[in-house]
Parts: sequence; structure tokens; C-alpha cells
Amino acid sequence: MYPLLSTVQLAPQLAPPLSTPALSDTFTQDLSPVGGSLALSALIGLLPLIVVFVLLGVVKTKAYVASLAGVATALLVAVLAYSMPASLAVLSATQGAVFGAFPIMWIVLCALWLYQLTVTSGRFEDLRATFDVISEDPRVQAVLIAFCFGGLLEALAGFGAPVAITATMLIALGVAPLRAAATVLLANTAPVAFGAIAIPITTAGTLTGIPAADIGAVVGRQAPILATFVPLLLLLIVDGRRGLREVWPAALVTGVTFAGAQFVTSNFLSVELTDIVAALVGLGATVLFLRVWTPVGAHEAHERLAADRDAEAAASGTASGRGTTSVATRTRTASAGSDDGPLTSGRVWMALFPYLLVIIVFSISKLVPAVKSFLAGTDRKIAWPGLDGNVLNAAGKPITSTIYSFTWLSNPGTLLLLCGVIVALVYRVPAGTAVADFVSTLNKLKLAILTVMGVLALAYVMNFSGQTITIGTWIAGTGAFFAFLSPVLGWIGTAVTGSDTSANALFAKLQATAGAKAGIDPTLLVSANTTGGVVGKMISPQNLTIAASSAGLDGQESAILRRVLPWSIGLLLFLCTLVFLQSTPVLGWMLP
Repeated sequence: MYPLLSTVQLAPQLAPPLSTPALSDTFTQDLSPVGGSLALSALIGLLPLIVVFVLLGVVKTKAYVASLAGVATALLVAVLAYSMPASLAVLSATQGAVFGAFPIMWIVLCALWLYQLTVTSGRFEDLRATFDVISEDPRVQAVLIAFCFGGLLEALAGFGAPVAITATMLIALGVAPLRAAATVLLANTAPVAFGAIAIPITTAGTLTGIPAADIGAVVGRQAPILATFVPLLLLLIVDGRRGLREVWPAALVTGVTFAGAQFVTSNFLSVELTDIVAALVGLGATVLFLRVWTPVGAHEAHERLAADRDAEAAASGTASGRGTTSVATRTRTASAGSDDGPLTSGRVWMALFPYLLVIIVFSISKLVPAVKSFLAGTDRKIAWPGLDGNVLNAAGKPITSTIYSFTWLSNPGTLLLLCGVIVALVYRVPAGTAVADFVSTLNKLKLAILTVMGVLALAYVMNFSGQTITIGTWIAGTGAFFAFLSPVLGWIGTAVTGSDTSANALFAKLQATAGAKAGIDPTLLVSANTTGGVVGKMISPQNLTIAASSAGLDGQESAILRRVLPWSIGLLLFLCTLVFLQSTPVLGWMLP
């Protein structure tokens, strides 16, 4: 959840530019560079995204090929259509690529390493048994892990950590890799608006001048509606209509209690704590409900999931089969070193220890002011050489996002690394084994790292050249109908950048201005940008890559995209209708 264009500064210091001669070229963004036509310029600006999604969804190329083709297209559009100097366009791509590697893929690397330590130590088998104690039904387990536990991770860490960790957990619990990837991507929607201690909302408030509490209150009357139904949709993905028919009461309890806690916390308690409270309440309520209600068909569900897993491995070919078998084999092999006998409370606590540790560490880093200030004080701001000060917005002022934040200690990846070191010590994993696991994880992620670096390079070129803001301005010119299209901007922004925070950094000010001109409540539209972004995250190429890498489906991002794209579009249309009706007397009563 890192902003690309946020003006919020986490630390006051600014490192001097690297020893590279400054470029004499400067560039002022032009919103209508192609024939003076905003519409034509926007359509040309969409070409990089069209190239990426056509290559992924239609041609079915590897994700890194699609991302590199997208970067090349974005560079050509920036230079030929938007008249951006080639040197600045290339420098924009380099800053985006570096940002993709660190901190983004650093977070994913450390999250997967933490998981691998639990497998190596044999404790992950105990975690499986712990979830069996809660419920023997794999569909209930999938909802609790992907939605509640994933929501808690989103609340604390954000970005790729929830997808990376929960995907591996679902596979180890018996869900087929492709199904697991689609499940965790869909689950990682409702919590996103309030993710990473509500950074998307606080960023939007800073950029628009609208109090973050006001934005959070409106988001808290949109996102919970999604949260109510997402667990039910997860059942459809995991086990089809039969799963929904047999397990819907538990999923509805999870969704309703999560949604209720989101609404109450965001409107009356604290925007920052919304997802933490919602995830814990949803999990607790479901566990209590399962004490008085037991789903039917758990044994048959296990058999269907096992058959689906075997069929998926056979259909996907050798590579997918190796990835699927690898996880299961590592778990079985490691479990041989676990304690024998019944599952004791001590073994349960040891199995839960890594994840409880993550919650504790992230809570301290985000909620204890002294620790938060210390960590932020270690950030380094680096003016990107040759780029900073040379890219001007349409008003002729230098954009601030040409400053790269090197968050070496405060970013979630480093905190996950710290958790991993502690887990290795507590689990008594030999240092050599822990290092070997880290190197192995890095090697498995090499193509994913290249893909995400390419996607972020594309995003930065589109942002700095003005392509993204042109698209947004074009959509914003629809007058009163803009209330219906408002979530689309957040959806596009998050699909491009992989971050709801970045989508708000790109479009929040535009939404507020367009709302004021069209006579629509600016707070509603800024909130719609935030909520629309949550359903765009599941189709972001970088998040598809994270899900694929975590599920052992390297190179199959296109297959995952085809699974989740209909859900993303369907939920987007629902949000567009909701926001439009909230802008009218029909549902205007829902707003604070």
C-alpha cells in the first residue's frame, strides 16, 4: 500500500541526488497532447494497459513478457504522443522498476520466506491441525484464512503480504493452486480500502483537504456491503454451488460481522483500526457460530478438492504439477519432525506463533507513536537523479513523486524479515538451513521480480508522462453521470499500480474537483475512488504475479486473470450503481 504520487513525506531528510549530471530537459504534462483532443489522447494513453491485458488474457503470454511489452508501449506513447523527452521517460521507468524491486517484491520475498520456515520446521502441519479443530470443513477453513486472516494481514502490512501468505496456506490445506490463487485475490478486496492502517484514506485526505475521518465514514458505508457477500463468493470459487449451498450460514456470519465491525469502527471509533477490529470480530464470531452449527459434506468436500487438485495438476502440465507437489511434499516431509501424538495447546501456540508475531510486530510499528516515529525517521528520501525537478504538472509545478523513498527499516518487508529471524530462532531452524530457504525463495521469485519491476516501470511512465491523469480527466468530463463512473477511476488506478493508495494519489484530487464542478458531493466521489480501487487490485498484473508465484503457478498469470476478471468487473458494476444511487435521493440517506 505505497503511494506513487503521494505528497505525504514520512521523514524530513532528503538525500542529495546521486552523482549524476542533471539533465537539461524539462517536461510539462499536457492533458490533450494528441491533436488537442482529450478523448483521443486518453484512448492513446490506454494503449499500454490494453497491450498488457490482451497479452495476458488473450494471447496468454508469460507475465514478464506482457509487462515488458507494456513498458515498451508506454515509453513509445510517452515520447511520440505525449512529447516527453526520451531521457526522462527512461528515467521514469528506472524509478518505477527500482520501486517494484524494493520495497514491493522485498515484502513478498520476506513473507514467503517466513512461510517456508514454518514448513521446514514442520510446524505448518500443526497449523493445519489447528484449523481442523476450528472446523474440519476445508471450505470454512478457506474462508477464515483468505478473508479473516488475510484481512488482518492487509490491515497491518498491506500490499502483497496477505496474498503471498494466505495462498501458500490454502494450498497446504488441500486447495488446488489455481483455485487458491483466485480465492485469495478475491478475498483481498473488502479490507483493502482500510489496509495498512488506512493509508489509502489518509493519503486521499491529505491530497484533497477533506478530513480522513469523513472519507473513512463514507467508505465505511460502501466497502462493508462488499464484505457481506465476499465470503459467499469465496465458497463459489472453492467448491462451486454445492459449497455455497452447504456452507452459506457460516460464510454469511463471517461477512455480516466483518461488515458490521467495519461500519461501526470506521464511523464511530477509528478509521486506522477498522480492518484490525473487523478481521478479529469476523473470525471470533465465526468460531463461536461453529460451536452451535456444523456444515454438512465436509468429507465429500475434501474428496472433491483432492480430485480437483489432481485434475488441475494434470491439465496444467509438468510445471504446475511440480509446483503443487512441491508444497505438499515439503509439508509432509517437514511434519515428520513435528511432535507426535495429540494436538496439545503448546503445539497450537507454536503453530500460530509466526502469525501472532507478525500481528504484534506490525501493531507495535504502526500503533506505538514512539516506535512509528523512530522507524519513519530511518527513511531516506532520494531525489531521483536527472528526473527530480524536471517533470512539471499541467500547472507548471514540479511533481513530488520523483523522490524515491528508501524505507530500509520501516517497510513491511524488513519487519517480516525480523519476524522470520525470530521464528527461525524459536523453531530452532539451523542458520544454514534458514539462509538456504531464503536463497531458494529468492530464486523461485526471479521472474516474478522481473514482472513486477516491469509493471511498476509502466505505471511510472504513464504517471509521469501524464497518460494516467489524461484518462482520469477524460472520464471525469461526463457531468452528473460521473457519479456512476467514479469508481472506475479507482479501479483503473489500482489495476495499473497494484495499490489503492496509489490510485488515490493519482485521482483523489481529480475526483474532488470534478465533484465540485458537477454538483456532486466531493467526499462521496473520493470515497468511491477508494472503494472502486479495491476490486481493481485482483486484476493488477503485479498482484497476479504475486499470487502465481506463491501458488507455484509461475507463468500462469493469464489463467488466474481469466478466473478473477469476471468477479472484478461484476463487483465494479455493483459499486458504480451503488455510488450513483448514493448521489441521488434514492440512497442518499446512506451518507453521513
